[in-house]
Amino acid sequence: MPGPIQSIERAAAVLRLLARGPGPLGVGEIAAALDLAKPTAHGILRTLLGVGFVDQEPTTGKYLLGPALGELGTDRLDVNELRSRAIHRADALAARSGESVRIAVARDSAITVIHHVFRPDNSEQTLAVGEVLPAHATALGKVLLAYDAAAEVGALHQLTHRTITERGRLDRVIAEVRRRGWADEVDERRSGEAGIAAPIRSRGGLVVAAIGITGPTDRLCDNRLQVRAVAKEQVLAAALAVHRDLTAVR
Repeated sequence: MPGPIQSIERAAAVLRLLARGPGPLGVGEIAAALDLAKPTAHGILRTLLGVGFVDQEPTTGKYLLGPALGELGTDRLDVNELRSRAIHRADALAARSGESVRIAVARDSAITVIHHVFRPDNSEQTLAVGEVLPAHATALGKVLLAYDAAAEVGALHQLTHRTITERGRLDRVIAEVRRRGWADEVDERRSGEAGIAAPIRSRGGLVVAAIGITGPTDRLCDNRLQVRAVAKEQVLAAALAVHRDLTAVR
């Protein structure tokens, strides 16, 4: 059995020290208290600062606990922040693909759409923000089932003749999503509709949402009902772009 990871133990010790200390501490004070080399302590502090677990006073340069610690156990990423940082990427994906774009999160045991961009063809469409999706029958849902521990599958209701209704088969599909890094749906939620989705990751690789496109099956798939490579690459590129925006230094 692998042993404990020393760098994680040291980071935890830094957080505990800051939590019980009388106030902000300098890197030298932290290094001395934990018997660490000063460069080692500084590297740990810079990493914790980057993910928001510690903060640094601008005047003294000393460290204290950061605001991200208070978010643990609550909403993992503010939906408004996610939407604001993804909106331009979602618009660009709709323009490139010619299809509608949705961003969804796992919330309250459901897969919920938090952002929707209409397909750019001026056809009549209905805003889907707030819509609850069947996780087992949508590409967005499959992505969140694969990567987000908060996502729950619920009952496998049959919606079309292609809907997955067997738990074992769904487990195999989810394992394949993890392996390849994206998910699809073909006539599973609605006959004649297909979708492709990819995970949106925040700092450290945590999946916080899924982004995807939906459109007519005959546009997104070939004659073997396989999703077209160009559409898959467009979705993957958009997900990566949102990840970069979320993790950019502010």
